[in-house]
Amino acid sequence: MMQNVHLAPETDEDDLYSGYNDYNPTYDTEDLENDTAFQQAVRTSHGRRPPSKTSLASSMGRPMTGAIQDGVTRPMTAVRAAGFTKAALRGSAFDPLSQSRGPAPPLEAKNEDSPEEKIRQLEKKVNELVEESCIANSCGDLKLALEKAKDAGRKERVLVRQREQVTTPENINLDLTYSVLFNLASQYSANEMYAEALNTYQVIVKNKMFSNAGRLKVNMGNIYLKQRNYSKAIKFYRMALDQIPSVHKEMRIKIMQNIGVTFIKTGQYSDAINSFEHIMSMAPNLKAGFNLILSYFAVGDREKMKKAFQKLIAVPLEIDEDDKYISPSDDPHTNLVIEAIKNDHLRQMERDRKAMAEKYIMTAAKLIAPVIETSFAVGYDWCVEVVKASQYVELANDLEINKAITYLRQKDFNQAVETLKMFEKKDSRVKSAAATNLSFLYYLENEFAQASSYADLAVNSDRYNPSALTNKGNTVFANGDYEKAAEFYKEALRNDSSCTEALYNIGLTYKKLNRLDEALDCFLKLHAILRNSAQVLYQIANVYELMEDPNQAIEWLMQLISVVPTDSRALSKLGELYDSEGDKSQAFQYYYESYRYFPSNIEVIEWLGAYYIDTQFCEKAIQYFERASLIQPTQVKWQLMVASCFRRSGNYQKALDTYKDIHRKFPENVECLRFLVRLCTDIGLKEVQEYATKLKRLEKMKEIREQRIKSGRDGSGSSRSRREGSAGSDASYVDPLGPQIERPKTAAKKRIDEDDFADEELGDDLLPE
Repeated sequence: MMQNVHLAPETDEDDLYSGYNDYNPTYDTEDLENDTAFQQAVRTSHGRRPPSKTSLASSMGRPMTGAIQDGVTRPMTAVRAAGFTKAALRGSAFDPLSQSRGPAPPLEAKNEDSPEEKIRQLEKKVNELVEESCIANSCGDLKLALEKAKDAGRKERVLVRQREQVTTPENINLDLTYSVLFNLASQYSANEMYAEALNTYQVIVKNKMFSNAGRLKVNMGNIYLKQRNYSKAIKFYRMALDQIPSVHKEMRIKIMQNIGVTFIKTGQYSDAINSFEHIMSMAPNLKAGFNLILSYFAVGDREKMKKAFQKLIAVPLEIDEDDKYISPSDDPHTNLVIEAIKNDHLRQMERDRKAMAEKYIMTAAKLIAPVIETSFAVGYDWCVEVVKASQYVELANDLEINKAITYLRQKDFNQAVETLKMFEKKDSRVKSAAATNLSFLYYLENEFAQASSYADLAVNSDRYNPSALTNKGNTVFANGDYEKAAEFYKEALRNDSSCTEALYNIGLTYKKLNRLDEALDCFLKLHAILRNSAQVLYQIANVYELMEDPNQAIEWLMQLISVVPTDSRALSKLGELYDSEGDKSQAFQYYYESYRYFPSNIEVIEWLGAYYIDTQFCEKAIQYFERASLIQPTQVKWQLMVASCFRRSGNYQKALDTYKDIHRKFPENVECLRFLVRLCTDIGLKEVQEYATKLKRLEKMKEIREQRIKSGRDGSGSSRSRREGSAGSDASYVDPLGPQIERPKTAAKKRIDEDDFADEELGDDLLPE
């Protein structure tokens, strides 16, 4: 082993580094300017002659360092890099950094007027405009983004012309041209200027100098899809698919998904199925799986729906388990890290992805459950079993609750209740959701004791469930304990500030307690959340009316009819407010609009008839009282008003015929007989004696009844009095000169009240939260 080891000699007889500083003078290039033979060889063809053998190096190749060949020493170049030169040997100072030469000369001033500098500045400006356009688009200012993109396009064309004048066309910046055109097309598309966007994309695609421009045909296909030109959309998608290499697998999958969606829109479900089946076999994802289920649902293939649902369930989420965010120890450093990543952007993205997957699965299950089996209950059971065997086990309970809701939609309340009662022994979250829905069901059926019981169960299972607290408040509200109901609504709002049902109901509660300022504050907050809610707008108007501020009430009712212009009650309410303010023309306009949309409102009909009588247009009032008599045929006053209008308008014969018809229907009506006697006397008819006899008999019977009532004998006389009352006798319409109508001071008495909406809003959503 030691035979290959060479020890260094102890003497300096053989120096390993000797000879490196020696060189052959032949390689010294510093004196070449004074070398006559070299200069002659450079200027003439003398230097192109083959060298003589005597001038070549030794047969070993490289001449030895320091060797003397032909009397010339080799130059010492090995130490020149360190600053040792031949000149130093001649007495020059050691200056390896050339500091003795003095300061460097100043930089040349930039000539801003040169064409090259102008081109550079213009190119910089174009880049800035493109960047500003993109930023404006991301901020939502689409109009500014388009203006910047157009400006960049104009300046880029000027830049190209200047480049062509200065340099050759090959030096044009194609990347800048491409980015300007692409940004311009994108901004056209964002501003829905699809024709201009397509033209700009065509300029890019047809230019063979742009590499990979063919994939922009996907964007052109998207535009055609927005224009509902599905055949061209599919054409451009397929062209883009042909030009994208197979290595770009993800891009190809997305294009195929667009093709499948376009086929669904055109009703070509078999072609759509082929596209989605290919995607699910190559790179399965949630959207493709859901669209595949929709396609099979459209063609009615039950077995394929089941297989597609199983494929959707099997799509991997590719997210971390929740156990990762649970600290395994008490290490403070580990706990800090876990707290930091528990709500970061990656965790939020995972939550969103999981929520989207659950939404697709729940929607698909609700879609196919009623059709894959003989009944929807069996279909739901199959879906529940499949979900239980997958990674979405917790969705099984939600599907069961949806099954109960489906029973509700089919009006099968017993089955819904039975299904929900199965969750009473489940975990707290599911139990709370089921009990919330049970409480809601019993509340709708006015079984407030059962509703209160299940509301208590829901609250005890999950104290932070705003729906359960709202339902509990509803049951207390129904029992008249408004202060306690307000406490439950407040607690629901503390747990979920976006619970609009609790906020609406607490406003109703404050109205009941006559705390109008607090009620108004609640409804104004709710209006900020639900801008176009008709119920909220009405409640605000109603509160202002209770606060005796009719102008504000009218303003909010005007907003209400802008949201629901055909609401007859809102229109009649506006008419009532204008009537109370003395503006009869505006009141007539809104009452008439209300009558036009709902011609069966007695209060509105009564007001319109009275209005025409006051304005001396009795002929027009007749149609309203006739309609009222059709709506309430047992009320004699409407028919009396019809006859009165005929008499006032001078049509006595028609009035007489109407009174006779009333007498046949209501033979015991005293007012009708009085007018018959008067008319027959004025006209001179023979029937006057007959009607007068009947009138005297009825008046005598009326006196007898009154005496019996005064003496406390309410036997047969009281029942007859009730019968007479049902005939519609009303002294307010009797006058010696003829029947008069006393128009109500506040017009239509019936107004929209909170009870009109309480059944809907006091109940909570059916869907569990």
